[in-house]
Amino acid sequence: MSKMSTDLTRHALNGPTMGTRWSAQFHTAPDVDPSVIQIALQAAVAEVDAQMSTWSADSDLMRLNAAPVGEWCDVPAMLMAVISLGLEIWRASKGAFDIGMGDAVTAWGFGPAEAAPDRIKAAMNTNRVPASEALDLDVAAGRLRKTAPVALDLNGIAKGYGVDRLAETLRGFGIMNALVGIDGEMRAMGLRPDAAPWSIAVEAPDAESRSAHSVLALQDAAVATSGDYRHWVEVQGRHLSHTMDPHRGAPLMNSPASVTVVAQTCAEADAWATALMVLGAEQGATLVRARGLEALFLLRTGQTEYRSLGVGRLFTDEDAAAHAPRRAV
Repeated sequence: MSKMSTDLTRHALNGPTMGTRWSAQFHTAPDVDPSVIQIALQAAVAEVDAQMSTWSADSDLMRLNAAPVGEWCDVPAMLMAVISLGLEIWRASKGAFDIGMGDAVTAWGFGPAEAAPDRIKAAMNTNRVPASEALDLDVAAGRLRKTAPVALDLNGIAKGYGVDRLAETLRGFGIMNALVGIDGEMRAMGLRPDAAPWSIAVEAPDAESRSAHSVLALQDAAVATSGDYRHWVEVQGRHLSHTMDPHRGAPLMNSPASVTVVAQTCAEADAWATALMVLGAEQGATLVRARGLEALFLLRTGQTEYRSLGVGRLFTDEDAAAHAPRRAV
């Protein structure tokens, strides 16, 4: 017989990763030592960061970026999996999600270096080859080579993958019910001890505060949000999103305020949220319906006003009322 919720001890663990913090909420028997789980969770996200960070010249990703065209490079299994998924979503999104935008991300100051006009000009004028065409993957042998110059950037998917690794790590301890996240990317595992789904707030697109637009009730699902209001640069009085337009080599100009996606894994939700920001509400909603995805677009109608467009079973295929609860079970 399973233990009653009153017989369980609640744990809320967290730690630093990827310039922000990871978190994990779960319940165990009272005699379970959470310090061992804390160490394992921290190691899991540290491994993702060590492989996929663009902020460390020693990461496996940056080593790959520095390798000459045509040279085979050994690639760790997790990095290979994320690159493969990124290329898969590039194809599915018709090029809206491109992991080969590292030069533009760096040029506009969204990496470790400050924005530089000469690099911005180069990023916007380059005849960029999509990552899917610039990479040759030998998955069986765990190696990869560039067939054309490309700077890979996994910031639109690595954080979500890190959340998935947190979930996998908890499963390794026999913990099947939990809520894990990195910043705003979250994954719900099973149910809470009271048999209710996990509640996750969808943030309103307001740079001045952190208020909820709506609430999702999730079970065995992941959610990620991409928006224009947390990380941006100001150019000629305009706030430009950190999300890059693959066609321009520059920040998006007229994107949604935010896009929230619910998927089976957080890596998928993370990447699709970015792709739908690039596509915008009209094209994005069409693709969401065609692929059976779940997405919520928040669209600005004024300086501080916005309307919401929900697509899919969770959000209803219509304009959604602000602060309305959404449920996925």
